[in-house]
Amino acid sequence: MKAIKKITGVAIALALGTAAFADQKGHDIIQQVLDVEDPAFSQTAVIMTLTEKNGSTDIRQIKQYGRSVNGIKAIVMDFVGPGTSKVKGTRFLLQEVEGKDDDKFIYLPELRSTRRVSTSDGSKAFVGTDASYDDLSTRDIEKDEHTFLKEESKTVSGRTYNCFVVSSKSKNPSDTQYGDKIQWIDKETLVPVYAEIYDKKGNLLKVLEVQKLESVKGATGKSYNTPMISFMKNVQTGHSTKLEIKSIQLDKPLPAKIFTQNFLSTGK
Repeated sequence: MKAIKKITGVAIALALGTAAFADQKGHDIIQQVLDVEDPAFSQTAVIMTLTEKNGSTDIRQIKQYGRSVNGIKAIVMDFVGPGTSKVKGTRFLLQEVEGKDDDKFIYLPELRSTRRVSTSDGSKAFVGTDASYDDLSTRDIEKDEHTFLKEESKTVSGRTYNCFVVSSKSKNPSDTQYGDKIQWIDKETLVPVYAEIYDKKGNLLKVLEVQKLESVKGATGKSYNTPMISFMKNVQTGHSTKLEIKSIQLDKPLPAKIFTQNFLSTGK
C-alpha cells in the first residue's frame, strides 16, 4: 500500500476526483466487455494440449457447444478423444442462473454418474487443466473493484493491440482464490487478449493469452470476434493449457436437449 501524504484544499478534491474517475472508468470498461454480443449458438471442435514443465504433453479432443438466450449462457464440453485420453467420455455443463451462482455439472465415465460441482470445488483444477472451476464461471461485475490503470500497446503472438489495462480485485477476498487480475483489453474488439492473475500473496500465478483472434461469420451473417487459440500457463508450476479451435459454427440452432444433465450421461 502506498503511503498517503498530507495534502490540503483543492489538492484533496483533485486526488479524490481522479481516483473516483479511474474506478468508474475501469468498471465501465469491464461492463462494455460483458455487453459484447455473443452468438445465439456455437459449436466448435477443439484440440486441448496440456504441457508439463518437462515438456511432456497430453492431447485431448473436445466438442464444445454454447447457447445464449436473453443474455443467459450455457456451455457444454464433451471430451470425445483420443482413445488413450484419461478423460475421454467426460462431459461438463455450465448454466448461468440470473442472480445466482452458475450451476455446474460434470459426468465422470469411470463412475457412470453426473454430479454437481459445489462452490467449495471452485478452486480445484478443471480436469487437470490450468483453469479452475471458478475460472470457467461468470462473475458478477459488482463483486469486484475494477480500476483503470493505463492505456498501452500489447503484443501477443506477433500481433499488437491497443489496449485498456484494468485491474479487478474482489471486494470480499474470501470469495476468490486470487488477489488480483489485470487484463489487457483490445480497444477495437473489447476482447481481453492478455491477463495476469496473482495469488493472495501478490505473486504472479497465471498468465492468459489469446494467441489468435479472428472475426468469424455466423449463419445469420453477423460476425463475432473469436479467440481461435487461447493459452494459459501456471508460472509457478510451469504447466500450461492450450486450446485451439479447429472448426466452428456460429448461430446455427442447437437442440435444447444438449444443454441438459441427460445429455451429460448419454451423450445424445
